[in-house]
Amino acid sequence: MSAKPAEYTSRYLSGNYEPVFDEVEATDLEVIGEIPKDLSGHFLRIGPNPYFVPDMARYHIFDGDGMIHGIELSEGRATYRNKFIDSKGLQEEREKGEWIYPGLNLFGDVIARGEMPKSKNTGNTAMVFHQGKLFGLMEGGTPYEVSLPDLTTVGEHDFDGTLDHNFTAHPKVDAKTGEMMTFGYSPFPPYLTYSVVSAEGRAVHTREITIPKGIMMHDCAITAHYTIFPDLPLVFDFDKLLKGESMIGWEPENGCRIGVVPRFGSDESIRWFEIEESFLFHVANAWEEGDEIVLQACRSDRGAIETRADQDVREQLGRLHEWRLNLKTGAVSSKLLLANHYCDFPRIQDGLVGYQNRYVYAARFRVDERATFDAELKYDNQTGAVQIHDFGPDKESGEAVFAPKRNAQSEDDGYVICFVNDMHDRCCECHIIDAQNFEGPAIARIKIPSRVPHGFHASWVAVESGG
Repeated sequence: MSAKPAEYTSRYLSGNYEPVFDEVEATDLEVIGEIPKDLSGHFLRIGPNPYFVPDMARYHIFDGDGMIHGIELSEGRATYRNKFIDSKGLQEEREKGEWIYPGLNLFGDVIARGEMPKSKNTGNTAMVFHQGKLFGLMEGGTPYEVSLPDLTTVGEHDFDGTLDHNFTAHPKVDAKTGEMMTFGYSPFPPYLTYSVVSAEGRAVHTREITIPKGIMMHDCAITAHYTIFPDLPLVFDFDKLLKGESMIGWEPENGCRIGVVPRFGSDESIRWFEIEESFLFHVANAWEEGDEIVLQACRSDRGAIETRADQDVREQLGRLHEWRLNLKTGAVSSKLLLANHYCDFPRIQDGLVGYQNRYVYAARFRVDERATFDAELKYDNQTGAVQIHDFGPDKESGEAVFAPKRNAQSEDDGYVICFVNDMHDRCCECHIIDAQNFEGPAIARIKIPSRVPHGFHASWVAVESGG
C-alpha cells in the first residue's frame, strides 16, 4: 500500500525532502562526460525516508526509515539502486498498515499518558565498511548488515554477541590496524560506553566513561594511539519533553571539554581538556603531532537538533576549526580554519583516518533555516588555501566522498563524488569531480532515473578491478 498522504506539511517532508517509496534498479545510466575507467566501486548515500508519518506537523528528520541510494561504478558504466533498511520496526508497521513508533517529537505525549514510547532502530544516519561488510547505522541501536551490490538488509549485527550497547553512527576505522573504535551514548546512566572492535569483528574492549549528564554525542575521533570524545552542552532534558518541548536543549553550564583516552584505556586513564563554548556534530580528522593531539571538526557557536524562528541560524552552522591539545602541558589552543564558509559533512581520504592528512573536503551551507548545501570545499592544511566547486544557484548537494584512483600516487589523486539535485524539478545527478582539478567541471554527471531525496551521510566502498 502507498503510505503517501495527500500533502506533506513538515518542512522536512516537502521539496526534495519528500520521501520516495519505490525501490529501483537501473543499469547503463546516461552519463554526461565519461566515468573514469580507473574508478571501481560503490558510492552510497543513506538518509531518512519515512514510510509512515504519525504527525505531519511534528515530524522530526531523525525519525525517517533508513534508505540507501547507491551507484555501482565499473568499467566506465553505472548502475543505480535504492533500498529501505528493512528494520524490524518498518516490517511491523508495514504489516499493520500504519505507524507504530511515535518519533522524537511525540515521545512527550506518550510519556504524559503514562506509557513508555517505543523506539525504532531505523539505521538511517551513516554507514561503515568493516571486516568486508557494509553496515547501516543510527546512534540509538545495533548496526544493520547490508549486502553489496544489491543493498539488501541482512539483519542486525552484534559482532558475535560482543556488542552490548548502542552503536554510534560515526565509528572510526583505523586502516592500518583494522580496528574500529565505537561508542554508545544514552540519556540514562551509563551515559557513555566505549568499545574497540577487532579487525576480526568482535568487541574486545568495552569500558564505561563517566560524564556528568546524558548528552547528544554524535561523533568521535581517533589517532594512532587515542580515542577522542567531545563532552558538549547538548543535554537531554525530560522535564522539557513532558512540556511538549525538545527533549534536547543547550545548557552551557554543563561545560565544554574534549576527552582523550588511550585506545585500550578506561575511565581512569581519560584526560579532559576544557574548550570554549561551542558544539560540533562532525569530525574531519585527528592525529598526533609531537606532544599534541590535533583535532579538526566543523564547529558551531551552539548546538541544536532543530532551528528556531527566533534564532540566527548561523549560530548553529559549522565552520572548519582546529583544536590542539597538549598532552604534556595540558594547554589548549583553538583556531578557525575557514572563516568565510559555513560547512559540514567534512571528509578526508578514508585510509588516513587517525593520521595526519593534508586535504579536507566539506559541503558548503547555503545559509537557510533548512540545512541545504550548494558547493563542495577542498581545504589544504599545508597552505591554508580553499578551493570551491560551486554547483550553481539552483542546485543542492550533500556529503561528498573521496575515492582514490586505482594505483593512486598522492593523497588527492582521485575523485570527489556526490549527489546533486535541481531545486526546481528535483532531478538528481551523481557528479564525479577530479580532486586535482577541483574547481573545474565534473568529469562525469550520471543521470539518476528516479528522485533522490536529501539525506545524511555517504560512503565509498572500492572494488578491485574485475571484482
